[in-house]
Amino acid sequence: MKGKIRIKKPRSGGLREDLGQIMKCLCTGEPITKVDKMIPSSESLATKDYSLSGYSSKVSDSEKKPDSRNIEEAELSLRESSSLNYEEARALLGRIEYQKGNIEAALHVFEGIDIAAITPKMKLTLSRRVERRKRRSHDYAPPPMSIHAVSLLLEAIFLKAKSLQHLQRFKEAAKTCKVILDIVESSLPEGLPENFGADCKLQETLNKAVELLPELWKFSDSSREAILSYRRALLHQWNLDAETTARIQKQFAIFLLYCGGEASPPNLRSLMDSSFVPRNNIEEAILLLMILLRKVSLKRIEWDPSILDHLSFALSMSGDLRALANQIEELLPGIINRKERYHILALCYYGAGEDLVALNLLRKLLSSREDPDCVQALLMASRICGEKLNFAEEGISFARRALESLDDECSELEGTGNFLLGVALLGHSKSAPSNSERFARQSEALQALGSAGKITSMKDPNFLYYLSLGNAEQRKLEAALYYAKSSLKLEGGSNIRGWLLLARILSAQKRFMDGEIVLNAALDQTGKWDQGELLRTKAKLQIAQGRLKSAIETYTQLLAVLQVQSKSFGSGKKLHKDCGYSSRSFEQEIWHDLAYLYISLSQWRDAEICLSKSAAISSYSAVRNHATGVLYERKGLLKEALKAYRNALDMDPNHVPSLTSAAGVLRQLGSQSIAIIKSMLMNALRVDRMNPSAWYNLGLLHKAEDTASSLEEAAECFEAAAILEESAPVEPFR
Repeated sequence: MKGKIRIKKPRSGGLREDLGQIMKCLCTGEPITKVDKMIPSSESLATKDYSLSGYSSKVSDSEKKPDSRNIEEAELSLRESSSLNYEEARALLGRIEYQKGNIEAALHVFEGIDIAAITPKMKLTLSRRVERRKRRSHDYAPPPMSIHAVSLLLEAIFLKAKSLQHLQRFKEAAKTCKVILDIVESSLPEGLPENFGADCKLQETLNKAVELLPELWKFSDSSREAILSYRRALLHQWNLDAETTARIQKQFAIFLLYCGGEASPPNLRSLMDSSFVPRNNIEEAILLLMILLRKVSLKRIEWDPSILDHLSFALSMSGDLRALANQIEELLPGIINRKERYHILALCYYGAGEDLVALNLLRKLLSSREDPDCVQALLMASRICGEKLNFAEEGISFARRALESLDDECSELEGTGNFLLGVALLGHSKSAPSNSERFARQSEALQALGSAGKITSMKDPNFLYYLSLGNAEQRKLEAALYYAKSSLKLEGGSNIRGWLLLARILSAQKRFMDGEIVLNAALDQTGKWDQGELLRTKAKLQIAQGRLKSAIETYTQLLAVLQVQSKSFGSGKKLHKDCGYSSRSFEQEIWHDLAYLYISLSQWRDAEICLSKSAAISSYSAVRNHATGVLYERKGLLKEALKAYRNALDMDPNHVPSLTSAAGVLRQLGSQSIAIIKSMLMNALRVDRMNPSAWYNLGLLHKAEDTASSLEEAAECFEAAAILEESAPVEPFR
């Protein structure tokens, strides 16, 4: 062994003589202070030996006191083997140098240990120790080394890896650290028994090595090796304590989430066929983080808020916020604050599309017993309500409460509050009982949106979008067009709703060809699965231009996309994140559009086929019954048409097309009083005051009365219908 190590002939007090003095000191049991005195930091044996090669050994200015446990290990090794061999002496010296901060000197000493030569002895010692514990008898061959010697040498290998890490030689450090795991794993393939190495530092060294190895591979930019090391650390039985295992799991999850590369799935042959095997980085990270949360719930580890932060990010990326809500609900009371729990759960359910559940949680949070002035919760509640016309008035209240709670603290939050107030007011204007009140709400909405835009210097595309929408609904089309273009430019064309709004504004200006050009540009930048609404609006523009055959081809293309999508992803997949319906319900709407188109061409058979396709998807549809009524009406079957319209109104009493069509048929039949017909038309205008057909039919009703006042009212209705028809988009702006 010594012949393999070349050491320059020392001067008086050289390395060999000093090693002998150390062994003599240890054998005679003299105090450790003599060893400390014999090996001062600046003139230690390793320093003298290492300086011959022309290197500096002193790295760290701060010195630590030597740990007496390494001396105890050596003493125990001496008692068992009656000698301290060359490798063990070097391990001891290197340990002292490392503790004193002489990193390069310590590394030089550790490099003098022939690891390859002593590895078989260490493996044999470890395996025989396990055999002896199992047999519990004295009939076994003595191991070639003591367990304390193995512990001392493994610690030396670990400190060598740490020294290389200090010197930023990460790949070498990782390879050195890996040796420790290889030795233990090959010696004990079934894992470490409980309390193995409890009488020495072996378990402590092993814990540190298992945790360090992945970090070293990460520092050396070896992602694949880092992932394999993490999996090895967690799948092999190392007897790690709960806190160490939790740290490794957390660091592994973080690495999987943010490393930037995709790891190959783990090969877990030991699992049952029904066991879950992660398919990608995010799934594996989610699994690890959920395991950590379960450990927190079982009180095996302390609560770490960052676990929930990383899990929130991971599940947001995977689109499964419902699962995150389940995990939070399973946490024991007291782990997170109740108010925080309400808020996080509301965010989860909102992200999962369960808006009403989220809203109810926010209502609890904003109750007088909890936190009625929580600005973030008020803003979120206002957003949810503003997206639903039935809750728009409540959304206005939440937004105003949020603005009152700000006290000029944050201009950005003030901008958001004004924006949400404007959105809620726009939604609430739909239910205004009169034109004047509707106009007042829309004006207030535009004022709030304008204030929000000024705070953000008109740089927020979301604010600009709703400014465009508000102006479009007030038929201020030039202003709407300007804001729509600005919003689309800021978003870089990444949001489908911006393209749709721009095309619909152009259609309201009767610039149908320009609208189609816009949609073609949008289609070029959009993936197949997200083209549904774009193709539908394009078909409507083609119908407006009288290009009915082109419209049929566009609808056919759209149906083909929906069919492929349904087979690939299932009928429940949403076409786009801004769409609130599945591809199946959207397909039904396309069949209705085609039915209306064929009715306009008097192709009754084709229209009936389209309606039968719709019925196969869902038998409950007010739109399909209305289309059936239109078909009968065009055929001259007024009574059958009226029956179909009434069926539609039974399903949806506020279905505006059915209200206006039924009123028109009743007027033709003359079987109902004018008051009943007028109430139907007024009901239609209450729901949609911008409907030109309702105004036109109301004008016909007034005209039929043939009085001076009724003729004047008829003229006003016809004028309103003409103005609205002139500025009507091919599809609603919203």
